[in-house]
Amino acid sequence: MIVGASGMYVVAVVLPEVQADFGVARGMASLPYTLTMLGVGVGGVLMGRLADKAGITVPLMLGGACLGGGFVAAALAPNIWVFMAAHCILIGLLGTSATFSPLVADTSLWFLKRRGIAVAVCASGNYLGGAIWPPIVQHFVGAVGWRQTYIGLGIICAVVMCSLALLMRARPPALAADAHAARAGAGNRPFGLATGQAQLLLCVAGVACCVAMAMPQVHIVAYCGDLGYGPARGAQMLSLMLACGVVSRLVSGAICDRIGGLRTLLLGSVLQCLSLLLFLPFDGLASLYVISALFGLFQGGIVPSYAIIVREYFPAAEAGQRVGTVIMCTMFGMALGGWMSGKIFDLTGSYHAAFANGIGWNLVNLSIACLLLMRVRGVRLKTA
Repeated sequence: MIVGASGMYVVAVVLPEVQADFGVARGMASLPYTLTMLGVGVGGVLMGRLADKAGITVPLMLGGACLGGGFVAAALAPNIWVFMAAHCILIGLLGTSATFSPLVADTSLWFLKRRGIAVAVCASGNYLGGAIWPPIVQHFVGAVGWRQTYIGLGIICAVVMCSLALLMRARPPALAADAHAARAGAGNRPFGLATGQAQLLLCVAGVACCVAMAMPQVHIVAYCGDLGYGPARGAQMLSLMLACGVVSRLVSGAICDRIGGLRTLLLGSVLQCLSLLLFLPFDGLASLYVISALFGLFQGGIVPSYAIIVREYFPAAEAGQRVGTVIMCTMFGMALGGWMSGKIFDLTGSYHAAFANGIGWNLVNLSIACLLLMRVRGVRLKTA
């Protein structure tokens, strides 16, 4: 998960250099990230199905080879279009996708008790990778350039991922029937809704929360450069943000085991909205470090909570496909948010409107979480 996460985070670090190298606008330079996240989302479903049939080792081996090849291909790109294609197809669709949804879904199949903390530990690898890679990549970009850095990163990812995949050949045991552990509203009518309606609401919630989440994660490096603090400071803030996200995911996993995934989603949504609000009035260097840390602490548990919600309220036999679908939508949200924030910057010349846009999308997520929680309470009252 840590190695695969490089495909999601390093493109944000090299965004200013890529923009200058290819001579494109900020919105165009943000598109590689957008296409990568779209690829990760779609690829997560495809790789999840492959893992269901052949085991987790096969998609991990394929992902390692494609991730490494994608970085090398991007490094050799003569223009922004080839750079975007390498990120979308090799890095996103076939590379990083093998290490997010499939690993989270696979982990959920090994645990009944403490499932929340188990999934959180697995998902934390994604943010830990986000904390590790940005400062390393920023250092080498400054020392040898972004193209040479991408080549070295590609070789490392291919070797490490394919080697580790060989250690994960064991298949999870058959999932025992756990209907007795299902929460109110689970089964054929999750939240008292038709299955398709419930799935759709979770998908919309996933898009909305991650459009908001993408603004700081994708543009904090460029934002710091625009404020005169330099991209290195922004890379440090991104690393701090994602390191705090690891803590958040672990704590949220423990909270999930106590109050359930839906309430954990609601809590994370409220706190993420508050942290986004803080970016509007404060843009000092020290303030941005503090707010970046708070943002990481507040939002890290949101995405893993969707996997727990699916396991709690939907039939267990459908968990893999449904987890992959919801996480795909969160990736679409990250992709949309990354591009949208860059486009808003191009139109307004400021990131303040982009932060306000993120807050609006966060409120959509918050509304859906509240609606689902109220429907669960209504189902419980009817049952009682």
